[in-house]
Amino acid sequence: AMAAARARVAHLLKQLQRAACQCPTHSHTYSQAPGLSPSGKTTDYAFEMAVSNIRYGAGVTKEVGMDLQNMGAKNVCLMTDKNLSQLPPVRIVMDSLVKNGINFKVYDNVRVEPTDRSFMEAIEFAKKGAFDAYVAVGGGSTMDTCKAANLYASSPHSDFLDYVSAPIGKGKPVSVPLKPLIAVPTTSGTGSETTGVAIFDYEPLKVKIGIGSRAIKPTLGLIDPLHTLHMPDQVVANSGFDVLCHALESYTALPYHKRSPCPSNPISRPAYQGSNPISDIWAVHALRIVAKYLKRAVRNPDDLEARSSMHLASAFAGIGFGNAGVHLCHGMSYPISGLVKTYKAKEYNVDHPLVPHGLSVVLTSPAVFTFTAQMFPERHLETAEILGADTRTARMADAGPVLADALRKLLLDLDVDDGLAAIGYSKADIPALVKGTLPQERVTKLAPRPQSEEDLSALFEASMKLY
Repeated sequence: AMAAARARVAHLLKQLQRAACQCPTHSHTYSQAPGLSPSGKTTDYAFEMAVSNIRYGAGVTKEVGMDLQNMGAKNVCLMTDKNLSQLPPVRIVMDSLVKNGINFKVYDNVRVEPTDRSFMEAIEFAKKGAFDAYVAVGGGSTMDTCKAANLYASSPHSDFLDYVSAPIGKGKPVSVPLKPLIAVPTTSGTGSETTGVAIFDYEPLKVKIGIGSRAIKPTLGLIDPLHTLHMPDQVVANSGFDVLCHALESYTALPYHKRSPCPSNPISRPAYQGSNPISDIWAVHALRIVAKYLKRAVRNPDDLEARSSMHLASAFAGIGFGNAGVHLCHGMSYPISGLVKTYKAKEYNVDHPLVPHGLSVVLTSPAVFTFTAQMFPERHLETAEILGADTRTARMADAGPVLADALRKLLLDLDVDDGLAAIGYSKADIPALVKGTLPQERVTKLAPRPQSEEDLSALFEASMKLY
């Protein structure tokens, strides 16, 4: 009788386990032995939150000189681009450095949408300058260039491809100490002030690729909403689309405990780990802010509340995707911007053809989320609802189209180019676009649904025309 009772208890426990809530608090699948996930597979069992310190407030930029003084910096590199070097954000930083007696040199040769060559020029400047701290004033291009300069100046004997992500680079972990870097974002998009990732165009292969390591994230991000008043409305829109996709992609990414391989040493756990309970909170909140404020921020340059909110949303989404990662919109965007022919974005003062990063990311979003929805339909419906879709009668099976429609409506409202065809691509370009997406394993592997080359072709084709 005793044995029968024991068997019954064991049976009940098993049943309970099956019915148990799968959320992180109630499921014990989150506390397994290292290297083995619950099913004995080789997927990861832990995730890590790495975030820069951030300080937010209107006018906070003028504290930068005091911060550098507090760090004991004696010889500072100030990085920016040619446009910004003439604008108030850079002037305010310089005034603060001068007022606090900080010796500095300016590098304003950052390329908007940087390349390996533009990174190397900045690295050369950094090596010659022997700086003990860096300040980056600008959008993602400037912050990423400055992260790379800091990294390679701190590791002067490394080859450029050593730290670049595989399969293009060697993807070596960073084990050298870097100098402090203060990031002052002037756009509301990349969230680069919070992340350990630097992205550039690798010209030999015409694809965008990145360096990803927690070691390169800024020491401090100074998020000053006053800078957003200097952005043209197209820059607000495109950088806002980057925030939108950061939030959507990180929230729908493969969960961290399904990502393989399981790192044998924590130094090799990637910065982009897959969706996780902490990143989720930041992603969803960023999405709510985008839904509420993006249109207002684009339409009215003086709407400080909307522009400030978008500036903060950018950092929120950065905290989320900086630890969870992005997936297909970003993976596919890299060849879209890398293979650009003649398209020059309105209101970007540059001397080369340019598809702004946020635009290249958002154009594929309706197709991408239609494709990924079958894996986490409830998350796709939840985000569609946040973006204003009426999901009361929607079935789980319709999650993809419902979210895609909500995205199309937003893009149409903001007068976005009608798909890849409108920025100069045709069906004939699809093989090259697919070929440029294949090396983006760092992000494409985080899509909740694996994709074949045929799938990628179909996604590019579906993105040729949006409306």
